[in-house]
Amino acid sequence: MTQGAGQEPVVRTATLRDFRVPPYARVPVQGHATDPTSAHPLPVPPPAGPVSAEPTTDAAPTQHAPAEHARGAAPAAAEHDPASAPAPAEHPPVPTQAPAPAPAPTAPMPADPTLHLGARLAGAGSSIVSVATGHPGNAFPEGELPEGYTPTERDLPVINRGDTVQVPVAAEPAPAADPVPANGEGPGPLYVVGDVHGYLDELVAALRAQGLIDENGGWAAGNARLWFLGDFTDRGPDGIGVIDLVMRLSAEAAAAGGYCKALMGNHELLLIGAKRFGDTPVNSGAGTATFQAAWLLNGGQKHDMDRLQDVHLQWMSRLDAVVREDDHLLVHSDTTAYLEYGQTIEDVNETVHEILNRNDADEVWDVFRKFTKRFAFRDDGGPEAVQELLSTYGGHRIVHGHSPIPYLLGQVGTEDGEGDSGPVVDGPHVYADGLAIAMDGGVTMAGKLLVVQLPLNG
Repeated sequence: MTQGAGQEPVVRTATLRDFRVPPYARVPVQGHATDPTSAHPLPVPPPAGPVSAEPTTDAAPTQHAPAEHARGAAPAAAEHDPASAPAPAEHPPVPTQAPAPAPAPTAPMPADPTLHLGARLAGAGSSIVSVATGHPGNAFPEGELPEGYTPTERDLPVINRGDTVQVPVAAEPAPAADPVPANGEGPGPLYVVGDVHGYLDELVAALRAQGLIDENGGWAAGNARLWFLGDFTDRGPDGIGVIDLVMRLSAEAAAAGGYCKALMGNHELLLIGAKRFGDTPVNSGAGTATFQAAWLLNGGQKHDMDRLQDVHLQWMSRLDAVVREDDHLLVHSDTTAYLEYGQTIEDVNETVHEILNRNDADEVWDVFRKFTKRFAFRDDGGPEAVQELLSTYGGHRIVHGHSPIPYLLGQVGTEDGEGDSGPVVDGPHVYADGLAIAMDGGVTMAGKLLVVQLPLNG
């Protein structure tokens, strides 16, 4: 898969299809627009009848399913070590947001939805996407949530560990240095981003704090390298806006001599499956299941499905599952299941892409189920599991998202706390004898969306 483009900003190559930005994301908007040429979204009614939630290991109770059903979707940790994972703790219910006012009329959409590398819309200093809501990609008015948005929370086991360390990240970083010139020798600095889950405002703020984007949301980091670790949608208010932003930054970073790339998370597989297969039954190994039911149980948002277009599906389907950057092995999930798809990074990515291209619901479900497993690097066997991946694919440290740091640190899960400050997440979570770095700061539970430069010390 190619996520970058050539160094010349005006050259069109076959990889340009990776950077097509939907029309509504390129013009000022007050409410989200729909592409009249796009296919109708799948209906998303609540799942009917007995449905297995076996693979939904980060299942979140939503209005579409009772909490006990979501909690019944045993976390993937149980598949590895049932005795070591305590029962999920109860959380207070999350109030549902009131429906947002009806969106205002949108601006006309340009006839050509293709993004021209290196080009900007009229207006000095404006980015390719300059929206009325304050930053690019957001399709909803500032301070308002999309109609039908369902806030979610997760029920995961709390793991109390005393042999791990958090690497602090300053709440207010020092002003970023000037961007590295695109013609500088060697690669630029390497950054990674944890799970976003539709929290576009938090993502934009974190990228700005690191000096990776400017006030207009345009790429400002020269030849820096930026990797997203997956899980762009579900749970949060604007998953499609997040994808649009990452797609656009990929083009702008490539034109500047750097790059912005992304890994495939289990929620990308889930959204692809929900769109392609809907309520088609799949062989889950634990009864009847459907992608649509699993998507709803895991915080799927109807407004994301309504705005999902072919360009988003194509982009997600081409994402790699494993990469190695410098001395770091980057994956989404803290699982050893990647080993089942090949003994080299190239084999793993090729196998996953082939499965998605075959469009077989059972095969895609099996990949989703395996990439949803978690907690392989904790407890006594954690360092050995990390070493197995590193010895196979290379690198001296693994960097992952998927499992929220607040749960790994045991910071949440009690019922008697009445504070509203949320869990304390100061930075990445280094564990497994220093071989693993967890990057999911728990933004879905009022934690922190992490954007961090590698390497880390600690």
